[in-house]
Amino acid sequence: MTPVNIAVLLFAVASAAGGQVLLKYGMQQAATGATRTASSLALKAATSPWVIIGLTVFAISAVAWMITLSRMPLNIAYPFNALGYLVILTSSVLLLGERANLWTWIGTSTVVVGLIIVVTNRPA
Repeated sequence: MTPVNIAVLLFAVASAAGGQVLLKYGMQQAATGATRTASSLALKAATSPWVIIGLTVFAISAVAWMITLSRMPLNIAYPFNALGYLVILTSSVLLLGERANLWTWIGTSTVVVGLIIVVTNRPA
């Protein structure tokens, strides 16, 4: 794993998580707008700048993921998606005002510890 490959992989994971957070925020705004104006949620979502930006960021993450898959084994790359859980959980609490209980943090931390174990112990 070269530093460039790791950077592309981490960018793919971070942008996928960022895209999800943007989509969630956009859909909250769209749902509020649709309720307020008694209009279609689908139409509000399709015209929401936050949803469009979220989808764009998510699409960029897909391209970065494809580049990653062309450069490293899936069994090494895929566990890094566990970092996405941590980024999304932290972002949902800090940016979206969502609540997470202790068990959610413990479970997410356990997944991240699993990532560290997988990445630091290569098969023989």
